[in-house]
Amino acid sequence: MATTDRSAPQNASELTAFQRDLLFIIADVGPEKGLGIKDEIAEYYAKEINHGRLYPNLNTLVEMGLVEKGSIDRRTNSYELTTRGTQLLTDRLEWQANQFDVDREE
Repeated sequence: MATTDRSAPQNASELTAFQRDLLFIIADVGPEKGLGIKDEIAEYYAKEINHGRLYPNLNTLVEMGLVEKGSIDRRTNSYELTTRGTQLLTDRLEWQANQFDVDREE
């Protein structure tokens, strides 16, 4: 699904924390069906994640071009990071590493 540049995030800070966490989960387990992603993120958050929270956020990530939505069968979709999604996470990890440089001198 194509998106406009206007709706596409330039970096991970433009996403909600939940959306960033979904990207990390998908990077780890993808391609995966929605229920598999739901189980993984529920385990991380240590609480139930309802469908009304999960699927709208997955669809937003698809619309942003960060996740590709495929079809397993007529009722089941799969989700996988796009190259752009992978790059966004890579940039985020590099930024975090620079912010948390324990070897730097003060």
